[in-house]
Amino acid sequence: MSKRVIIIVLDSVGIGEMPDAEDYGDLGSNTLGNIAQLMEGLHLPQLEKLGLGNIAPILGIIEIPNPKGCFGKMAERSVGKDTTTGHWEMAGVILERALPTFPHGFPEEFIERYESAIQRKVLGNVVASGTEIIQRLGAEHVRTGKPIVYTSADSVFQIAAHEEVIPLAELMRLCQIARGMLTDELQVGRVIARPFLGETGQFYRTPNRHDFAIEPPHKILLENIQERGLEVCAVGKIHDIYTGRGITSSVPSKGNMESIDKTLEYMTKTETGLIMTNLVDFDMIHGHRNDVEGYARALKVFDDRLPEICAALLPKDMLIITADHGCDPTRPGTDHTREYVPLLVYGPTLKQGVNLGVRSSFADLGATVAEYLETEPIFNGNSFYPMIRATKTLKN
Repeated sequence: MSKRVIIIVLDSVGIGEMPDAEDYGDLGSNTLGNIAQLMEGLHLPQLEKLGLGNIAPILGIIEIPNPKGCFGKMAERSVGKDTTTGHWEMAGVILERALPTFPHGFPEEFIERYESAIQRKVLGNVVASGTEIIQRLGAEHVRTGKPIVYTSADSVFQIAAHEEVIPLAELMRLCQIARGMLTDELQVGRVIARPFLGETGQFYRTPNRHDFAIEPPHKILLENIQERGLEVCAVGKIHDIYTGRGITSSVPSKGNMESIDKTLEYMTKTETGLIMTNLVDFDMIHGHRNDVEGYARALKVFDDRLPEICAALLPKDMLIITADHGCDPTRPGTDHTREYVPLLVYGPTLKQGVNLGVRSSFADLGATVAEYLETEPIFNGNSFYPMIRATKTLKN
């Protein structure tokens, strides 16, 4: 019987500040805990059954004596708190130096070279919220045709454009040019296309975003799985984050619900290897917009669909639910937060109720998957598979 791992990354669902949170300006951050306090409790019975309340105190989530899943939390060893850094660490890449950020915008000399390369002037070149900047500069963009360039506290170069002013294909070309030019000390983790539609005062971002990431610096978990002759299926922005490395099949998705649908589709037709999904709405729609109520609703909707995912598991499947960083919507500002991430592991033939403790790196997840799927070990991380290995094994 073939083994399969399903990893679901709840983008930005952190579970409490890390010891170095103060260095990042994130003291007091606790995405799940603070949302629960403001909402006077969360009701997530499916995650509760897997052991979510056993990881840390969360108002409304009970610590139960015999959870179905194994539970713990993971610390990030890499320097940083963004999507690229977190996902790379899960796959075995630990960054000793943070990817560059630009709190005052990109150097004017670079912007001038970029304008020359694309034969257009740009607007912005500031740190801004993506929803705010299209309201502020959207009308001028529509009038002039100049793309809006902006960044954030993350290592990103973002280009916003109205789809009826700069068509999607052209926006992607502008992003590819930027990706090729952002090298050395300007080598940001991602160049992001941020298309929008609407009219003055009512501009809104569309789901047609696309990320152009840098290449991981060395071999990653996904490549090891592929080389073993197994499937590696990516849902949502997973393909972009890893620049397609090791991925045998991928599907884009627009929002959490479609991502879950695509995950379930893969689970019906893929019998070996890895299915990896990123649920982006927690971060993009709710965390960055300080939308506490929306974040809580999104958690409940995911929890409601968790039984579908568990019902689709094969006997030798391993389901891992985790996150890549925090984005506490109760905190001032709209940036990611330096937090531990939850770790829930469940499988029909795995041990239940094992306390996995505080893992010293997200790479422990990747090391565990590598051991379970019997691939070449990844560069970093300590596997916790021996802790959850079933005492009885199914015959192949």
